[in-house]
Amino acid sequence: MERIISLSDYDLDYTSFQDNFKDLAKLAAKVAGTEISLINLIDSFTQWTITNHGLEIDQIPREDSVCQYTIATPNDHFEVTDLKADERFKDKFYVADEPNLRYYYGIPLKTGQGYSLGALCMLDKDLKTLSPEKVELLKIIADEIVNRLNAHRLITGLKTKLHEANETKKKVAHDIRGPLGGIIGLAQVISEQGHDNEIDEVLEFINLIQRSGRSLLELADEILTADKPQRELKADEFNLIVFKDKLEKLYTPQAISKKIKFTINTSVNSATIPFSKNKLLQITGNLISNAMKFTPINGAVMVDLSLKIQESQNLLQINVTDTGVGLSQDAVSAILSGKAESTNGTGGEQGYGFGLALVKHLVDNLKGTMHIYSNTGNGANFEISLPQSQL
Repeated sequence: MERIISLSDYDLDYTSFQDNFKDLAKLAAKVAGTEISLINLIDSFTQWTITNHGLEIDQIPREDSVCQYTIATPNDHFEVTDLKADERFKDKFYVADEPNLRYYYGIPLKTGQGYSLGALCMLDKDLKTLSPEKVELLKIIADEIVNRLNAHRLITGLKTKLHEANETKKKVAHDIRGPLGGIIGLAQVISEQGHDNEIDEVLEFINLIQRSGRSLLELADEILTADKPQRELKADEFNLIVFKDKLEKLYTPQAISKKIKFTINTSVNSATIPFSKNKLLQITGNLISNAMKFTPINGAVMVDLSLKIQESQNLLQINVTDTGVGLSQDAVSAILSGKAESTNGTGGEQGYGFGLALVKHLVDNLKGTMHIYSNTGNGANFEISLPQSQL
């Protein structure tokens, strides 16, 4: 669970790193002398290939991967000298069929706290032997991958803090406009009364207050105008249209693989309003993967996304509904209390017990709510509500 939470803290969009690590994947293949090099990150359900060299692949189920053993090894590497001779892998599609892989060498991508986010792996159609010198070079490359992931997280965190600072500045500017407007109005009234009384000194003083007050009011208006959101989304923002597109790209392959009808609907009236994308792919992705895991062939998984506009803050609502095997009330209670245990899926998918626990953890941290409506044999509906500041 700690490993999964550590990965979620990076808040990664698995579709956006192909160019960031292309040079390192190519270098790893050259060093190892293999045709293929992949940089994989592994969550509760899926192995995501964020950069590939020599093999076009984006994702596979976690239980089908070799790298799942790499992230669990107590050693600094995991090697399979002949995949065809190994009972665990000989029947996997990438061994039994094209590209008929034989050799695997993986190095875990470990954080400073010792959690393996995924693996740098080298594969080939021929049997290989790596010298100690090559292995040391590959470890350096793996360390650089983790360094770049850490840099990405740091930059994302700085952008979030900058956004929060801008929000504070806007709030201060907004808060001073009211009092200043009142001062100016009062000064105007006193000024008008002063004309009747012909108090020259008081009038001059009041005029100075008016001019100063108007200058401050113009400054506040300038700050508010300068910080208005632009039409283009910032790096840390989604709107419903972009959010839907990301989810379709990431999870449609899983639906096709299991012959599940997968649909995503969005509310039209708030489709272009920006909101923070913080942890949204991790939360929604785990719910979708879980729904597909427990939905049989020819079933359906539906996602409804909406942004409810409110006076003080907006509310992002995520509903994931499936036609799967459903949950007992005891299972629902276990999930909501963070004590859910793993079970295997309808297609024999291996369970790890972390997906829904992670969702609950992330939703709680974002001050959101999670509700589950289900009965055994009648599918399930997960409803998530997350408060969003008005950007």
